[in-house]
Amino acid sequence: MENVNLVPDMDQAYDESIEKIFELMEEKKYFRCRDELLKHNEVEIAEMLVDIRRKFDLQRMVVLFRALPKDISVDVFAELSVDDQIDIINIITDPEIKYILDELDFDDMIDVLEELPSNIVDKILTTTPKSERRLINTFLKYNEDSAGALMTPEYINLKKTATVKEALEHIKEVGLDSETIYTCYVLDRGRKLQGVISLKSLVISPDEAIVGDLMHEDPVVAHVDDDQEEVSDLFTRYGYLAIPVVDNEFRLVGIVTVDDILEVIEEETTEDIERMGGVIDSTDREYLDMSVWQHVKARLPWLLLLMCSYFITGGIIQSFEAALSQVISLVIYMPLLMGTGGNSGTQSSTLVIRGMATGDIELEDFLKVIWKEIRIALIVGVCLSSINYLRIVFLDHNPPGVAITVCLSMTVIVVIAKLIGSMLPMVAKRIGIDPALMAGPMMASVTDMISLGTYFIMAGLILNIG
Repeated sequence: MENVNLVPDMDQAYDESIEKIFELMEEKKYFRCRDELLKHNEVEIAEMLVDIRRKFDLQRMVVLFRALPKDISVDVFAELSVDDQIDIINIITDPEIKYILDELDFDDMIDVLEELPSNIVDKILTTTPKSERRLINTFLKYNEDSAGALMTPEYINLKKTATVKEALEHIKEVGLDSETIYTCYVLDRGRKLQGVISLKSLVISPDEAIVGDLMHEDPVVAHVDDDQEEVSDLFTRYGYLAIPVVDNEFRLVGIVTVDDILEVIEEETTEDIERMGGVIDSTDREYLDMSVWQHVKARLPWLLLLMCSYFITGGIIQSFEAALSQVISLVIYMPLLMGTGGNSGTQSSTLVIRGMATGDIELEDFLKVIWKEIRIALIVGVCLSSINYLRIVFLDHNPPGVAITVCLSMTVIVVIAKLIGSMLPMVAKRIGIDPALMAGPMMASVTDMISLGTYFIMAGLILNIG
């Protein structure tokens, strides 16, 4: 009997709904559009609103957003990008803004306030209770890419002397307003962090057990000024759902949760990919949401810099013009050597950059990496050269001298390219430059110059030309 898939195809259901919504939007049947949206969860509704904006305009997106029930609109708002959130806030009324911000999780609210114009922030803060306003201002002062900007103050704190029964009762009282209940934090009267205890430990322990006896006294913590990439490394290393954030006096000021770190990891990965591809100063907008001029500004500076580097490459070729005219067949293999050098360097730089990003490679491993890449390069270079020797002599019918020149050049180029590909990212990190800049177009430009120079030197030595 043929198996029947009882689980609906979610992508198909989404596509059908969005097509139906587009048709209803054309007919200006907004309430029926809203009813169709409400068949989905808040994540899908947010995605549909973005699709509506792309298909039509911002105004129609906001119309549908305002038509959503208030409680659902807050959840949907939290799933939108910061740019979409700001655009919505610039259109809706002040009472609507206040309601949304009041209902958002604290860390999401801070993210929105950081992007709002100062006059709107001031207007919001004037209607905010004094204690909360002081807390908001404190969080807004943290560096944008720091642990302080990521954290939330909505955590559960316990007393060291409390019993398990008292702790569980406290969790029931305040858990609804907390970011997470799975990890609780034990503080003294000065709010210094004394330890952490999991909900699991509390649930399986006797009611009369003391929290201080069950807690872990040496927790992994982040400092408020730590870079967000360092915090993400802690999550990757330890696999926690939340990590406490402390100040210089080891007072607990907030926690960072794994959902916020997932966004950081995505941002950092996207940034590295863009830099490896020669795209700098890109915005957080998605590809289709960026204007043509935004794309040009992100790409043109790096392309101009790399173009200038090819002036050097052209100069090298020009300086060896006489040598090339003596053995014209040498010209045929220039693209082969330049391409092989670029590919070899890019391979090494990509692996080293990734290794440093995951913590597998430290700056102290410099010599180990160099020694390994030399051995790899020699084996790879000899294999490639052997194949090319047979091709140049037996298929291209060139003299053995030309074949030896090309093959020795290839071996040397592969070794040098892999050394440079492995060294440059580590040197860049040492001097405070993003290692991702040392891959892709940058690596290709450097290895092209080295490949040509090596090739012409070998030609002069072996063929006695120059």
